[in-house]
Amino acid sequence: MRILLTGANGYIGQRLLPLLVQAGHRVTCLVRDPRRFELPPALQERVQVVRADLRQPDTLRQLPTEFDAAYYLVHSMSTNGTDFYRAEQESARNFVRYLDGSAIRQVVYLSGIANDAHLSTHLRSRQGVEHILQQAARARATVLRASIIIGSGSASFEIIRDLVEKLPVMIGPRWLNSRCQPIGVRDVMHYLTAVLGNPACYGRAFDIGGPDVLTYKQMLEGFARQRGFRRRIVTVPVLTPRLSSWWLFLVTRTSFSLARSLVDSLRNDTVVDPKCSIEVAVPHACMSYEAALQLAFQRIEQNEVVSSWKDAVSSGVADKNYMDYVQIPQHGMFFDRQTLAFARPPEEVLANVWRLGGKRGWYKVDWLWRVRGVLDKLVGGVGLRRGRRSPTDLRPGDPLDFWRVLVADRAGQRLLLYAEMKLPGEAWLQFRILPNADGTHTLEQLAAFRPDGLAGRLYWYALVPFHFVIFKGMIENIVQYGQAGPAVPARIAS
Repeated sequence: MRILLTGANGYIGQRLLPLLVQAGHRVTCLVRDPRRFELPPALQERVQVVRADLRQPDTLRQLPTEFDAAYYLVHSMSTNGTDFYRAEQESARNFVRYLDGSAIRQVVYLSGIANDAHLSTHLRSRQGVEHILQQAARARATVLRASIIIGSGSASFEIIRDLVEKLPVMIGPRWLNSRCQPIGVRDVMHYLTAVLGNPACYGRAFDIGGPDVLTYKQMLEGFARQRGFRRRIVTVPVLTPRLSSWWLFLVTRTSFSLARSLVDSLRNDTVVDPKCSIEVAVPHACMSYEAALQLAFQRIEQNEVVSSWKDAVSSGVADKNYMDYVQIPQHGMFFDRQTLAFARPPEEVLANVWRLGGKRGWYKVDWLWRVRGVLDKLVGGVGLRRGRRSPTDLRPGDPLDFWRVLVADRAGQRLLLYAEMKLPGEAWLQFRILPNADGTHTLEQLAAFRPDGLAGRLYWYALVPFHFVIFKGMIENIVQYGQAGPAVPARIAS
């Protein structure tokens, strides 16, 4: 089949794409910016990428129309501000107009379980998108409604993990007593592929969920048992939705906009309605919550996290197309440039660069980086808690603590990061390995800052003493890490 995949760079889209290709389908990925979407090498010759923005109808007019089916996997839940409802409805209406002018016969949409009488804005938005897609003149909509999705890298899994691993005692809000029906991401993938081209699923909406109906408190307790932690959880009625959002934001690695949307939705029970069950159309035995957790940790321990909820979220830079910042500006900038020559194999030093951040840290005075992360979190920034997708691999678009990877060119021996922490300006951090005439190499480390007015200039000058300690020690430790002998003496320039 010829398939159009929207949301291909999201958590679900990245996992679904290789499954569709393996099944022999011809897939075209719709993305807003192809620079932010790096196809795995094995898929590059088998997948087409087209550029379009669902919020801009003019861009859809240039799309191919000869597809058999489409997946609609986009959402605006993490958009900063409160108007993601309007954004989601607008995108869906534009997509339906495209569907009506195409050959597409089926559109598959992953939504959320919405069986309560009084729904959150998030769940009402998902329900509204369902109704819009069902109005397509030719394409028949297949809607899969899921509750909490459990898998390595999923927002739900990472939030549960943060809460359990960081808080021995939790004083939580009342929504911890809300009920849900968690489902493993592997089972979600099964349903997404099984409904494709299945006439029994045309024009229908199904609830999908695992075998366990749990409160969020029970989910936290189950996670703690599996990890061997003793945790005490007390729910109190005094935490307002806003306070709950701040509690979730400060304790976990989620963005505040996502925390706010989640808290709004967690007040609703999200349990499968037997009348909407998918079992008749697609019989399948889903794994338990405990089994989904075990599988997620297996993937993490084996460094096989395929995708993360952070991949499609700017998390602190609202609607900013960060790939427009691949080239560091040269005018109106402050620079701190450090260079260090070394004689060891450049691949070893590059491997150290590629392991920056996350659990490895930043090679010099990590406690200062942690303090900066805490301060950033307190003023509504992303902090350091996002970590990294993989301890050894980087690709463009990856989050890296409070940075975003713009360039990860191992062949060209260059890594470029863009700051997503709260700043009175914009910042870049670049690493390059350059060859020397005598056969050695030089690691160049360039910190660049474009100040925003007087506040930005004062910020830079206030940090100059810290830069001398941090950046000088950082480049020396990157070069020396894992090496028995001393490095070649440094050549430092500012």
